[in-house]
Amino acid sequence: TMARRPRSSRAWHFVLSGVRREADGRAGTRGWGYDSDGQHSDSDSEPEFSSLSPSIPSAIPVTGESFCNCESQSEAPFCSSLHALHRVRDCRCGEEDEYFDWVWDDLNKSTATLLTCDNRKVNFHMEYSCGTAAIRGNKELADGQHFWEIKMTSPVYGTDMMVGIGTSDVNLDKYRHTFCSLLGKDEDSWGLSYTGLLHHKGDKTNFSSRFGQGSIIGVHLDTWHGTLTFFKNRKCIGVAATKLQNKKFYPMVCSTAAKSSMKVIRSCASCTSLQYLCCFRLRQLLPDYVDTLDVLPLPPGLKQVLHNKLGWVLSMNYSTSKPSSSSSSGSDSDSSCSDAEACQRKRCRRT
Repeated sequence: TMARRPRSSRAWHFVLSGVRREADGRAGTRGWGYDSDGQHSDSDSEPEFSSLSPSIPSAIPVTGESFCNCESQSEAPFCSSLHALHRVRDCRCGEEDEYFDWVWDDLNKSTATLLTCDNRKVNFHMEYSCGTAAIRGNKELADGQHFWEIKMTSPVYGTDMMVGIGTSDVNLDKYRHTFCSLLGKDEDSWGLSYTGLLHHKGDKTNFSSRFGQGSIIGVHLDTWHGTLTFFKNRKCIGVAATKLQNKKFYPMVCSTAAKSSMKVIRSCASCTSLQYLCCFRLRQLLPDYVDTLDVLPLPPGLKQVLHNKLGWVLSMNYSTSKPSSSSSSGSDSDSSCSDAEACQRKRCRRT
């Protein structure tokens, strides 16, 4: 018991210091921006995105953006056989979940798609591509909290490969003979492109850096606050949309690239309860490199319940790598500000 006390005390110190910091800054800082109309993204305020080259589609697959450092995901020269490249570079990193709230819908998809892996993996344009193919999940995202992750399991290239949401009004086969960014082409859908552009109502906005093969794109739909938030490689990118209450959505993906594929590696749902809100806030108050359930002094039984019911919330933005001492300065309370909290505070870009 004595050996665990310092770590427990340190955990509560992070939580309490975060609460104090929030109270001190509430007067001048908009904490969540749930009532704002627009997007908060990592391209708004972070300097590295100001020097990005224009976000344009590429015939060469995006490399160097993988979630893991597997040799199978390392940079490789582009070859004429994309299928062979895909087969050689496959990996299972980040695929820990065994239960899935939803999978891809075999009845609501474009003709140029094929489902495998118990309908969790969608393969687009098996031989060649002559347009845009799309698919949606087999479950409507009803009231509550929804979080899912899509892993890019093939080379990412071409006119567009996108992850997002849409209503039942989205025609998934409408552009089967047209190369386009299908998600976000109308008011019924939102889509994040591999180029880093966010699409909605036919408009596009610089939102993040690019993603490629091996990247894990997370999506959090909060129907209580009406927000849509994206993650890349389990780090918060930003809030893509607000005021989404009282609308019915489905998870969606689309691709124009031949022999491309994406895989659902996580799909979770929870009601918006006090328990959820507490877990969500705890994850924000603790540093990203801290395992929430590991450091908090909770009874083993409660830890197991929280892991089973809300483990996805408590692992949001979690990183196993601790920041170097040279990059951190100031008090512990300063360093305990998580990326998830920071991404929510970024200024609102109105549409």
